Amino acid sequence: MQELSVRTQGFTDSVIRLMTRISDQYGAVNLSQGFPDFDPPKPILDRLAQIAPEGPHQYSITWGAENFREALAKKASRFMGIPVDPNREVVVTCGSTEAMMAAMMTVANPGDKVIVFSPFYENYAADAILSGAEPIYVPLHPPAFDFDPEELEDAFRKRPKALILCNPSNPCGKVFSYEELLQIARLAEKYDAYVITDEVYEHIVYAPHVHTYFASLPGMYERTISCSSLSKTYSITGWRLGYIIAPERIIEGARKVHDFLTVGAAAPLQEAAVVGLEFPDSYYLELQKTYAQKRDLFLKGLDTLGIRHTIPQGAYYVLLDIGEYGYQSDTEFCEDLARLVGVGAVPGSSFFREPVRNLIRMHFAKREETLYEALNRLESMRQKMTRAAR
Repeated sequence: MQELSVRTQGFTDSVIRLMTRISDQYGAVNLSQGFPDFDPPKPILDRLAQIAPEGPHQYSITWGAENFREALAKKASRFMGIPVDPNREVVVTCGSTEAMMAAMMTVANPGDKVIVFSPFYENYAADAILSGAEPIYVPLHPPAFDFDPEELEDAFRKRPKALILCNPSNPCGKVFSYEELLQIARLAEKYDAYVITDEVYEHIVYAPHVHTYFASLPGMYERTISCSSLSKTYSITGWRLGYIIAPERIIEGARKVHDFLTVGAAAPLQEAAVVGLEFPDSYYLELQKTYAQKRDLFLKGLDTLGIRHTIPQGAYYVLLDIGEYGYQSDTEFCEDLARLVGVGAVPGSSFFREPVRNLIRMHFAKREETLYEALNRLESMRQKMTRAAR
């Protein structure tokens, strides 16, 4: 028989989702795949209950129900500080995963180059490859995960079509400073490149750090494709409601790609989520406070156990240093961690282009009792995992 497409030969199945399956297999506390174990806001659930018997249950407009787009544009305009037209500058997608894929396919032609910061969320390289583009990796240097301006310009000198910017960053929790974003903006303008942003953690940022929307920078709206979702902000990761905000000429292309990828996002879920998009600013302040408490609880617990870790500036992930345990493979370490200790994590090598094998990612988007249970189990990590590595 003829060979299958070569597109998928360059990457593997999702390591994150694999670690969830392994966590489930061993009954581990799943701190690998980033989803909460607490309920979404009650007003959203109440609205969903109202919709269940009455609908809508059929297709909405392909690029998003009108009232959802209007509520989304109003919220985005408020936080981004720029006017967003719900009819010309928005397309609603099936999660930010589809938003990023649609953005990439809208911008990149086969053979184009795309800059990706490393570490990166695992989908980005796959998005580029599926689009026929070539990723160019630029390292973010720990512990602060800053980029070297000269290394970044070296990548731009290769004339990329776009740069992918995850801010706040998954997996390292970096929040790019205003000055760093201006450096990226200057290079994007100098070398005539687009910037595709993934801003799903836009409202999960820890003081004194502040999230700046790249599209809001001077002169950048016209070359920015802003991708995000409701998943993290409203704790509805399973609803798969994402979106793209961009100038009309870009949205025209993105709508075509989206139409043939998925037709449209779930109509009843869009209707229910409108309530969340209309929440006042106090909701987002409370969200930040809640996640700051979870972060402090989990990091303090790690400190008490003597486990070395990064300090995230945003998002809800932390990288743990496992260099002392003697493992050559961080994937093997995570499998043993789930089996022997009962805590799920993601091997850091799945996020880095560089040969990083000493970091694993955990998340703290869990109830306090879940985090305490994970910390109780991690108390035995040094004893059990060091023994296993010998």
